[in-house]
Amino acid sequence: MAVKDRDRFSTATRIRLLGEQTAARVYRSQTKRQARRSRLTGRAALLAMVVCSLVVALAYPIRQYVAQRGEIADLRRQKQQTQERVERLRDEKARWQDDAYAEQQIRKRLHYVMPGETGYIVVDPGAGKQSRTDLGAADRPWYRNIWDEVDTSDTSDASGG
Repeated sequence: MAVKDRDRFSTATRIRLLGEQTAARVYRSQTKRQARRSRLTGRAALLAMVVCSLVVALAYPIRQYVAQRGEIADLRRQKQQTQERVERLRDEKARWQDDAYAEQQIRKRLHYVMPGETGYIVVDPGAGKQSRTDLGAADRPWYRNIWDEVDTSDTSDASGG
């Protein structure tokens, strides 16, 4: 037994046993850490999956809700504009019911005069002047005249007029 006791208490044996114990402790702590990590990772993955599914499930209804709120705002604005237009038309209709207003508009728009009155139409002095393009318009083919008018209107639109 003395040999066994000697082996058991020898330095090499003690170092070997100490190394094995240390290795066992390190192995146990690593497996515990890995187990904890895997549980947290699994929980985190489950939580991420739940959040993603909620986002996917709610994305379309929220988008629809926002779009419908925009449409409702547009429809309210259109309703307000339509109500204002109806009010203007009612006012105009009421004015046309007055004979004095109707007579005034007929005289102004149709140049009517009452019996015994003399009607005059004042011509704009600048209306008699023709532009250079209009002077030769009779000599050119009709399609050139139309094209010149398109060019003229295009340049006036571009200049802000």
